[in-house]
Amino acid sequence: MRVVLEGVSKGRRGQALPGTTLEFETGRAHFAHCETEQRPTVLGLIASGRMKPDTGRVTIDDDADARRLRRSVALVDAPDVSDPHPGVTLAAVVGEELMFAGRPATPLHARRWLRNLGYDELASAPFGTVDPAARVRILCELAVLRRGVEGLVIVHPDRHGGGPDGWTRIAQEFADRGFAVLVIVGGSAAAAIERMPDLHALEEAIPR
Repeated sequence: MRVVLEGVSKGRRGQALPGTTLEFETGRAHFAHCETEQRPTVLGLIASGRMKPDTGRVTIDDDADARRLRRSVALVDAPDVSDPHPGVTLAAVVGEELMFAGRPATPLHARRWLRNLGYDELASAPFGTVDPAARVRILCELAVLRRGVEGLVIVHPDRHGGGPDGWTRIAQEFADRGFAVLVIVGGSAAAAIERMPDLHALEEAIPR
């Protein structure tokens, strides 16, 4: 699967998102630099087919099929859109996502799922206290349980603090498992990623 955003923008004079061109594809982790509080979420919504751009086009395998894009690409941890409430327990978040994926979703099933992933000790913790790397791992694992998901758009994981080492490695692991992965990050994380060996080139989500 290959998703291409070509000259997309949102808002008057591109205020919500300036003209942006980037792509992500199966088997690779891509990292896009996008600044300001609002723009990472807007870019994530457009890249996952959940928002129509005002200019430009988005294609999946050369086809402008927004419905297929929405089915195929999961939007992970986008602020005010798909991020869990910080006060809800991790087990409750897992239970809800298991339900959406059509899996058994009782508290027992949620705790068992966390135990299998190695996070059973965090089951009762408020979601907002979960370590950033564990947060990304858990949300991505839950996202790919849904039928038809082939790609992940992870929005602004650096906002939770810590260094990017953990969640960049997790993004690469999901790419190695056969998913297309786009991670949208801010400036400080982008600078750190550029210094990391063995990562694909950082893409600038800026006018072109």
